[in-house]
Amino acid sequence: MSTILPQGIAESVAQALAEDVGAGDVTANLIERDTTAQARVITRENCILCGTEWFNEVFRQLDPAIKISWQQQDGEHCKPDSLLCSINGNARKILTGERAALNFLQTLSATATTTHAYANELEKFKTEILDTRKTIPGLRLAQKYAVAVGGGRNHRVGLYDQVLIKENHIVACGSIENAVSKARELYSDLKVEVETENLEEFEQALNAGADIIMLDNFNLKDMRIAVERCNGKSKLEVSGNVTIESLAEIAATGVDYISSGALTKNIRSIDLSMRFSL
Repeated sequence: MSTILPQGIAESVAQALAEDVGAGDVTANLIERDTTAQARVITRENCILCGTEWFNEVFRQLDPAIKISWQQQDGEHCKPDSLLCSINGNARKILTGERAALNFLQTLSATATTTHAYANELEKFKTEILDTRKTIPGLRLAQKYAVAVGGGRNHRVGLYDQVLIKENHIVACGSIENAVSKARELYSDLKVEVETENLEEFEQALNAGADIIMLDNFNLKDMRIAVERCNGKSKLEVSGNVTIESLAEIAATGVDYISSGALTKNIRSIDLSMRFSL
């Protein structure tokens, strides 16, 4: 993937509104139907903004007449108290959409901000930070987009676009060699990655011709050995117990990629606020 907006935004937003609004916003109905209002969205903390199109789509579905003016765009670094956007339109509809719109913006900005922090730690190295499939259900493509906005690189999107042979696949196939061979036979157009847990399995994956070899929970010494033995024949990815503090020492071993589920599952929502006025 890239920072091109993914498909399915309208469907994600429709689902979010359905679960929040249901049969109707009973509190917003306290306001006279034709009342108009303005609102401003600010961030209370540093962040990499992401999710503006999801935010826009919320109000587009509720009332296309609502006007949103963005002062910042996806990928921009926003400082505390920065104005992100202003909104003008029907007061009922703005209030009805507030939570759903902010949920998307806060969550995707959190993913982009976390990714940006990880990517910054790798600036001096060739190693790239990858995401995983450990995403919030229903937000896979949205979070993959946010990772790219934050400066990370997308791993496989799902189970369909890259072969990733793990421990249980190896057991079921009989060996790493058998699994890789079968993958080449069935999916000649896809990259084949093998997850390994020790240097012996690494050697088997290397000899089998895997495009990418995952070094799962390897210590630094064994990472360096794997890099030396690999000598560029396959790409090497480190995974397992990765923290932002450990990124630099892992990258210094010479591996190509570090993958971390923390980019998408261990995020903390960015503190945003919508300020409303008539």
